[in-house]
Amino acid sequence: MNAHAPVGPSKGDSNTSSAVLMRMRQVVVTYLILAAILFFSSGRLNWIWAWAYLGVGLGILVINVLVLPSELVAERGQPGDNVKRWDSVLSTLAGLPTLGVPIVAGLDERFAWSAQLAPSAHLIGLTFFALGQGLFSWAMASNKYFSTAVRIQVDRGHTVATGGPYRYVRHPGYVGFAVSFFGTSLALGSLWATIPAGLIACLLIVRTALEDRTLQDELPGYKDYAQRVRYRLLPGIW
Repeated sequence: MNAHAPVGPSKGDSNTSSAVLMRMRQVVVTYLILAAILFFSSGRLNWIWAWAYLGVGLGILVINVLVLPSELVAERGQPGDNVKRWDSVLSTLAGLPTLGVPIVAGLDERFAWSAQLAPSAHLIGLTFFALGQGLFSWAMASNKYFSTAVRIQVDRGHTVATGGPYRYVRHPGYVGFAVSFFGTSLALGSLWATIPAGLIACLLIVRTALEDRTLQDELPGYKDYAQRVRYRLLPGIW
């Protein structure tokens, strides 16, 4: 064996890099589709609040690229096996209201279904969008097993996340996700867009209940964690 032979990247490193690139492509494509939906449905490019919303979203994406570990990004880009079937169904159902928020907001801007909001209301919406996305990112940074699919990641040595926002509720990412969609509706000045945002929140509650039961049944240590952190989404409520 030649001790001076160059050591190339392992197969695992190559797979991780491929999955990271896949996730980055997914995020970029999703961002471009979102922008296209907003401007196409509104029928105008000079929609200042859409540009402000997209700018805040882009800033959050850049921060995520800088702080999230590559193995987490890889998992989110290409989840492994053992994904729960019910989660695939819920993810498909969630696609409609997820697209519905920007579509309805854009049509609302075009046809003026909602009363015109004060600039301060838009800014409050942008703030809640940023806070919701910030909580979502904090949850990801605190849980290296934060996948896009519900599965027990035996292949990655899955353990219970207890730091960061997980000290307060068991599923903080879903809280941030729901808050960001309601913030989106207000940031874009559409009260009607809160309807699909509410549907997203309802689906997230269902997903939380099913995921929490899965974790308690299948992930070692999660039952003990659930006894310490009593609430799934909202402290003092549920």
